[in-house]
Amino acid sequence: MAALNLRQIEVFRAVMTTGSIAGASQMLFVSQPAVSRLLSYTEQRIGFALFERIKGRLFATPEARRLIGEVEQVYQAVKRVNDLADDLSRHRTGMLNLVSSPSIGQSFIPQAMASFRQHFPDCKMTFSCHSYEHIRDRILNHQADLGIISSPIDHPNLEITPLCNNRLVCIMPSNHPLCEKESITRDDLCQWPMVGYGHDTPMGRKVASFCTDMEMQLQEVMEVGSPQNAGSMVEMGVGIALVDEFSVRSWHAARPIMVRPLEQGPVLQTNLVHHKLEPLSQLAQRFIADLQVLVEQNGFPAIKVEKSTFLEMAAN
Repeated sequence: MAALNLRQIEVFRAVMTTGSIAGASQMLFVSQPAVSRLLSYTEQRIGFALFERIKGRLFATPEARRLIGEVEQVYQAVKRVNDLADDLSRHRTGMLNLVSSPSIGQSFIPQAMASFRQHFPDCKMTFSCHSYEHIRDRILNHQADLGIISSPIDHPNLEITPLCNNRLVCIMPSNHPLCEKESITRDDLCQWPMVGYGHDTPMGRKVASFCTDMEMQLQEVMEVGSPQNAGSMVEMGVGIALVDEFSVRSWHAARPIMVRPLEQGPVLQTNLVHHKLEPLSQLAQRFIADLQVLVEQNGFPAIKVEKSTFLEMAAN
């Protein structure tokens, strides 16, 4: 038996739906002889009759009645494909899977998602914060469309695009003597107990590089895994800590923590990452445009790259 193609399925469904060749021809906007010929050819191909012709009328055979249920599922599936293609061409719907490092993911990504959904309410979105290794793996395994990270990821199949810069800053309890200073010096950092990070963590590597550049040795009294953990320890009076500005922005203003800039503090670059072998979807590009606008509004100028047209898209 030869397989049915979509056109044959369409004609069979039209005849079943209307009950006649004439009705099917009107439904499909083709001539009656064309419908009749294709229906006869279909029956020859599958090896059994679909309709009994009695006194000029068509009656579905038991085989046809069994087929129609499956045919309806195929028809509805094809319709969904066409509807989705139309929505995608108009950028109205789809799915966008996002991952980020915790620092920018605590506040800025949720804000950008909320802004994005005002324009694309039918787009389903997923979002989660992960370590750099998990972000890399999820993008490489096609489990995420776009990542936002605070440090570059080196991999031949990943495309890294700069988003914006922020800085390393010093946080301290609200009653700490350093609160009286407008900025924190190298000597200030060496003088007080410090909440540090594991050397295998992204923030730990950044702080270690900063210490090497400044030729200083910090008095680390506790080691934590992230700036969020460091903030909690500082709040409890354990010591001072170095964190990124994105983390600070995500904390409540009433939290008993003071923030001071570092003299000669290092610049931290936040990056976008996606699979190099797969172009970004229109929805992902529009989300990036919204995110760029958001970081600029919050005082973090977006890094312009020649191939980026995201800001122009956001303005339209």
